[in-house]
Amino acid sequence: MNMVEVMIVIAMVGVITAVSIPMYSDYRYRSMVAQTISDIMGIGILVAQFQSDNGGQLPASLADLGKNALLDPWGNPYGYLNITKVIGKGKLRKNKNLVPINSDYDLYSMGKDGDSKGPLTAKASRDDIVRANNGRFVGLVSDYE
Repeated sequence: MNMVEVMIVIAMVGVITAVSIPMYSDYRYRSMVAQTISDIMGIGILVAQFQSDNGGQLPASLADLGKNALLDPWGNPYGYLNITKVIGKGKLRKNKNLVPINSDYDLYSMGKDGDSKGPLTAKASRDDIVRANNGRFVGLVSDYE
Protein backbone atom coordinates (compact mmCIF):
# COMPACT_ATOMS: atom_id res chain seq x y z
CA MET A 1 0.00 0.00 0.00
CA ASN A 2 1.43 3.33 -0.89
CA MET A 3 0.94 6.64 0.81
CA VAL A 4 -1.82 7.84 -1.57
CA GLU A 5 -3.98 4.79 -0.81
CA VAL A 6 -3.55 5.35 2.94
CA MET A 7 -4.56 9.01 2.56
CA ILE A 8 -7.66 8.01 0.55
CA VAL A 9 -8.70 5.50 3.23
CA ILE A 10 -8.19 8.10 5.97
CA ALA A 11 -10.24 10.64 4.00
CA MET A 12 -13.05 8.12 3.52
CA VAL A 13 -13.12 7.30 7.21
CA GLY A 14 -13.26 11.03 7.97
CA VAL A 15 -16.21 11.57 5.63
CA ILE A 16 -18.10 8.59 7.04
CA THR A 17 -17.49 9.86 10.58
CA ALA A 18 -18.55 13.39 9.67
CA VAL A 19 -21.85 12.08 8.31
CA SER A 20 -22.49 9.51 11.05
CA ILE A 21 -22.02 11.62 14.16
CA PRO A 22 -24.80 14.18 13.43
CA MET A 23 -27.15 11.37 12.42
CA TYR A 24 -26.45 9.54 15.69
CA SER A 25 -26.91 12.73 17.71
CA ASP A 26 -30.27 13.37 16.05
CA TYR A 27 -31.36 9.77 16.66
CA ARG A 28 -30.29 9.97 20.30
CA TYR A 29 -32.18 13.26 20.81
CA ARG A 30 -35.36 11.87 19.22
CA SER A 31 -35.16 8.77 21.43
CA MET A 32 -34.78 10.97 24.53
CA VAL A 33 -37.84 13.00 23.49
CA ALA A 34 -39.81 9.77 22.96
CA GLN A 35 -38.77 8.53 26.42
CA THR A 36 -39.87 11.83 27.96
CA ILE A 37 -43.25 11.68 26.21
CA SER A 38 -43.69 8.13 27.52
CA ASP A 39 -42.76 9.23 31.06
CA ILE A 40 -45.22 12.14 30.97
CA MET A 41 -48.01 9.90 29.72
CA GLY A 42 -47.22 7.37 32.44
CA ILE A 43 -47.29 10.06 35.12
CA GLY A 44 -50.61 11.25 33.66
CA ILE A 45 -52.04 7.78 34.21
CA LEU A 46 -50.82 7.84 37.82
CA VAL A 47 -52.43 11.26 38.32
CA ALA A 48 -55.75 9.91 36.98
CA GLN A 49 -55.52 6.92 39.35
CA PHE A 50 -54.73 9.26 42.26
CA GLN A 51 -57.75 11.39 41.32
CA SER A 52 -59.97 8.33 41.17
CA ASP A 53 -58.78 7.09 44.55
CA ASN A 54 -59.05 10.50 46.25
CA GLY A 55 -62.47 11.82 45.34
CA GLY A 56 -61.35 13.83 42.31
CA GLN A 57 -58.51 15.61 44.11
CA LEU A 58 -55.26 16.07 42.20
CA PRO A 59 -51.94 15.32 43.88
CA ALA A 60 -50.21 18.35 45.37
CA SER A 61 -46.87 17.22 43.92
CA LEU A 62 -45.21 14.29 42.19
CA ALA A 63 -44.14 13.13 45.66
CA ASP A 64 -47.77 12.12 46.27
CA LEU A 65 -47.33 9.68 43.37
CA GLY A 66 -43.90 8.48 44.47
CA LYS A 67 -42.37 10.08 41.36
CA ASN A 68 -40.59 13.08 42.85
CA ALA A 69 -37.20 11.44 42.19
CA LEU A 70 -38.00 10.65 38.53
CA LEU A 71 -35.66 12.53 36.20
CA ASP A 72 -36.05 13.20 32.50
CA PRO A 73 -33.39 11.81 30.11
CA TRP A 74 -31.34 15.02 30.53
CA GLY A 75 -31.17 14.54 34.31
CA ASN A 76 -33.73 17.18 35.30
CA PRO A 77 -36.80 16.63 37.47
CA TYR A 78 -40.20 16.76 35.79
CA GLY A 79 -42.23 19.89 36.42
CA TYR A 80 -45.70 19.50 37.92
CA LEU A 81 -48.18 22.13 39.03
CA ASN A 82 -51.69 21.48 40.36
CA ILE A 83 -53.48 24.37 38.66
CA THR A 84 -56.60 23.99 40.81
CA LYS A 85 -54.58 25.23 43.82
CA VAL A 86 -52.91 28.19 42.08
CA ILE A 87 -54.17 31.72 42.55
CA GLY A 88 -53.66 33.81 39.41
CA LYS A 89 -52.10 32.72 36.14
CA GLY A 90 -48.48 33.77 36.71
CA LYS A 91 -47.05 30.26 37.22
CA LEU A 92 -49.08 28.53 34.51
CA ARG A 93 -47.69 27.34 31.16
CA LYS A 94 -49.23 29.50 28.42
CA ASN A 95 -49.53 29.30 24.64
CA LYS A 96 -48.68 32.06 22.14
CA ASN A 97 -51.90 33.90 23.08
CA LEU A 98 -50.90 33.72 26.76
CA VAL A 99 -53.78 31.35 27.47
CA PRO A 100 -53.03 28.49 29.92
CA ILE A 101 -52.46 25.22 28.03
CA ASN A 102 -54.19 23.14 30.73
CA SER A 103 -57.02 23.67 33.19
CA ASP A 104 -56.24 20.81 35.57
CA TYR A 105 -52.45 20.45 35.97
CA ASP A 106 -49.22 21.23 34.17
CA LEU A 107 -46.71 18.42 33.62
CA TYR A 108 -43.55 18.96 31.61
CA SER A 109 -39.85 18.38 31.06
CA MET A 110 -37.53 21.35 30.68
CA GLY A 111 -35.93 19.60 27.71
CA LYS A 112 -32.35 19.46 26.56
CA ASP A 113 -31.34 22.92 27.82
CA GLY A 114 -32.73 22.32 31.34
CA ASP A 115 -34.40 25.73 31.31
CA SER A 116 -38.03 26.72 30.98
CA LYS A 117 -40.34 29.73 31.18
CA GLY A 118 -44.12 29.94 31.53
CA PRO A 119 -44.92 31.17 28.02
CA LEU A 120 -44.22 28.49 25.43
CA THR A 121 -43.00 31.20 23.05
CA ALA A 122 -40.00 31.95 25.28
CA LYS A 123 -36.71 30.70 23.83
CA ALA A 124 -36.02 28.66 26.98
CA SER A 125 -39.29 26.76 26.49
CA ARG A 126 -39.02 25.82 22.81
CA ASP A 127 -37.32 22.47 23.54
CA ASP A 128 -39.62 21.57 26.45
CA ILE A 129 -41.81 18.50 26.30
CA VAL A 130 -45.26 19.36 27.65
CA ARG A 131 -48.64 17.92 28.45
CA ALA A 132 -51.20 20.31 26.95
CA ASN A 133 -54.94 20.54 26.29
CA ASN A 134 -55.58 18.52 29.48
CA GLY A 135 -53.62 15.57 28.14
CA ARG A 136 -54.84 15.56 24.54
CA PHE A 137 -51.32 16.62 23.45
CA VAL A 138 -47.99 15.43 24.81
CA GLY A 139 -44.89 16.41 22.89
CA LEU A 140 -42.36 19.07 22.00
CA VAL A 141 -43.44 22.66 22.42
CA SER A 142 -42.15 23.35 18.92
CA ASP A 143 -44.70 20.81 17.62
CA TYR A 144 -47.55 22.22 19.70
CA GLU A 145 -47.94 25.64 18.15
